[in-house]
Amino acid sequence: MALLFQETDMLSIKLICVGRMKEKYYLDAFQEYAKRLSAYCSFECVELPEVRLPENPNGKQITAALEKEAETLKKALPKGAFTVAFCVEGQKLSSPQFAGLMKNCENTGRSKLCFLIGGSYGLAQQMKTLADVRLSISDMTFPHHLARVIAIEQIYRCFKINEGSAYHK
Repeated sequence: MALLFQETDMLSIKLICVGRMKEKYYLDAFQEYAKRLSAYCSFECVELPEVRLPENPNGKQITAALEKEAETLKKALPKGAFTVAFCVEGQKLSSPQFAGLMKNCENTGRSKLCFLIGGSYGLAQQMKTLADVRLSISDMTFPHHLARVIAIEQIYRCFKINEGSAYHK
């Protein structure tokens, strides 16, 4: 899936994800929020291949796969982008705090934001270290495809909060 909504002189947001989203119910929700975002930013979602692992991989196999995925992720990162890695050990922000983070990026002249979502085993440590900010969606565990839907909804919510809309109650 390569969704691209382009307008000039707008904030540019790139969501880079490991793995391909196939479930129609996730795709429908994701595409709805991508469409809504087009009024606020230039939005692109890039799906990168997930490294295939055996049925019960050991820690070494998982680490090697994550490192291989990291090489692909690094190539997809836009130069100079403010990068946010979604990971379980990241900080937890409320929606208004997240909106403030995005607004701060805009106000300081960082017009490119990049969000990273790993596959079923997350992101390699090097990608977490490379990120400007590490965020956790929740203390709960979600399928990584659902995490995409949650992330894009929260990105949309940030724009609505920052414009003072009633969308965020």
